[in-house]
Amino acid sequence: MKKTILLFLLTSTPFIGISQDIPEILSLQDAINYALKNNRNAKNAQRSVEAANELKWETISSGLPQIGVSLDYNYWLKQQISLIPSEFFGGNPGEFSEIIFGTKQTMSVTANLSQKIFDGSYLVGLQSAKVFLEISKNAQKKTVLDIRKSVINAYGNVLLAEESEKILEKNLQVLEINFNETSKIYENGLIEEESVEQLQITLSRVKNNLLNARRLKDLAYKMLNLTLGIDVDSAVNLSDNLKFLTDENIVISLLNADEDIEQTIDYKIAKNDTDSKELLVKLEKSKSLPTLNAFINGGYLGNNNSFDFLNTSQKWFGLSLIGVTMSIPIFSSGMRIAATKRAKINLEQSRDNLIETEQIIKLEILKAKSAYKFAIEEYNNNQKNLRLAERIEKKNQIKFFEGISSSFDLRQAQAQLYKSQQELLQSMLEVINKKADLETALNQIPKN
Repeated sequence: MKKTILLFLLTSTPFIGISQDIPEILSLQDAINYALKNNRNAKNAQRSVEAANELKWETISSGLPQIGVSLDYNYWLKQQISLIPSEFFGGNPGEFSEIIFGTKQTMSVTANLSQKIFDGSYLVGLQSAKVFLEISKNAQKKTVLDIRKSVINAYGNVLLAEESEKILEKNLQVLEINFNETSKIYENGLIEEESVEQLQITLSRVKNNLLNARRLKDLAYKMLNLTLGIDVDSAVNLSDNLKFLTDENIVISLLNADEDIEQTIDYKIAKNDTDSKELLVKLEKSKSLPTLNAFINGGYLGNNNSFDFLNTSQKWFGLSLIGVTMSIPIFSSGMRIAATKRAKINLEQSRDNLIETEQIIKLEILKAKSAYKFAIEEYNNNQKNLRLAERIEKKNQIKFFEGISSSFDLRQAQAQLYKSQQELLQSMLEVINKKADLETALNQIPKN
């Protein structure tokens, strides 16, 4: 029994730890903060920055002293024969003696120290590593902005689905009461059957819409979970409501925010591309420069006809060498010139793309401001329309039960009310989303 309990605790502990990481109740800002730490894209973007940082140090290290040790063992299956004039050994002139130099087996241990003295490609590589790190950091910032906007959209969609469900449930309750009362009036022969059928059609549509709203709510929660970086079937509870977030996200001063294009992430990414193209031009030019490297070698060499290299009696002969190597490119049949010209052409394209990006960002900011302003205006207008639709529906309901208006008029008023309700909810979500779009375009994210 104790073993069973112990096994249960050991297997369940990791899952307990995971579940504790998810807040029981999430505000929108809580959801954003959680996603920025746990969203898979956010984690991969951070890993890319870490990898770029390691690449920078890898590039720096390649120009620092390098030390290596090599161990070589050679066994001659058949040794090379050399011909030596026989007269060296007292023989006849014109004759040669066959002699084998060296032993059947050799072993050497050599240590090598090398150091770059000058290499244009290495200097460009150092600059490129820094630019690549900057590119990775900007890509991470872009990912953060995208995740933040995705969380806001997903969170808002959940709240929209929740509110839609509540409104439809309320409408359904009112319709069911009206339908029951109308049915009784019809049974008493005071109204035509068409009045009951009109309400029945509306009731059926609202029921169907309610079922669909519940399905959409389930999907909205799953999409939010995916954005947060948790299992799609996890249960999360949201603390904010749609009305609160809408009012909180109406910030008129944002419409007059300064447009510092060079501080936007898209401009920085385009500038990174231009910087990298400039470095490629430098790299191609550096290939025409000489390279200079220094080295020092030291080691020991052993010779034997049998494998006795591990015995203390084995003789080892020391060797050492110091030197400098210089490589000077002389002629490449125009290859380096063509490569440099191609790099310059790519640089000019990148500079034009940077100017184009700047213009596009300006236009996107203007569009985002316009869309945000329209969303606020639409929200205020839809609030008024809903109040009017509610009064119209209430009046038509009174008139209908008093026998003044027809069921068709009542149905029209109800349809107008339901449409106004959904339009208001949608406009509330638009205020939240369009503000997030504008903040992303301006690269002005509120600090919380």
